[in-house]
Amino acid sequence: MTRPQSVPETTAPSGTLWTRMKADPQYAPEHLALEAIRRLGPEAADWHARMRADRPELEPEQLAGLAVRHFTNLARVSGAVSGATGLPGAVLDVGVLAWTQARMVLHIAAAYGADPAAPERATDLLVLQRVHRLAESARTALGVAAGRERASRIFTGDSGRPLAGVLVTLGVKLARMAGLKTAKRLFAKMIPGAGMILGTWVNSAATKDLARRAGECYRIP
Repeated sequence: MTRPQSVPETTAPSGTLWTRMKADPQYAPEHLALEAIRRLGPEAADWHARMRADRPELEPEQLAGLAVRHFTNLARVSGAVSGATGLPGAVLDVGVLAWTQARMVLHIAAAYGADPAAPERATDLLVLQRVHRLAESARTALGVAAGRERASRIFTGDSGRPLAGVLVTLGVKLARMAGLKTAKRLFAKMIPGAGMILGTWVNSAATKDLARRAGECYRIP
């Protein structure tokens, strides 16, 4: 399998990000996008620089193709990362999938010469992953999420909401971000056997569809 060089295989969101998303599940996609720019943007930029040095003959489309194939393969097995079951396992699954897809988008952006660590990539992520239809609404939501993130460093504590309700909200938000259009697909991941099917087909199809949109976004006419 051809894959991007020097791309680490540890592809799960950090514990800090999970804590932030659980505390503010309504803005989970925005928190994920902001963290992706911070953590994954520099990774994508480093990969692009190394690939340009090692294989200067490759065209941007070819570099993007390497990233798409690699991260689509990762998306197929994203559900195996946590080993958890039930609702927590389903939420972890879609969170890892959304994170893997964000990595792919930022690598595609880098392949076409866009700065993957630039703040506007967070807006791109939310629009490309269809969390928001318009860039303006995405930027507004990112501003709200960033403000909540700063506030959470000052005011911490339990929200008082039942954990199951938080996980459902978080799971649905992340599932939509990852291209799983209905809550039924999220909860199907809780059924033994169904998660494997979804992990190999639905995850792959959603990731390929996102890759197509990202290519159209960043490709220079």
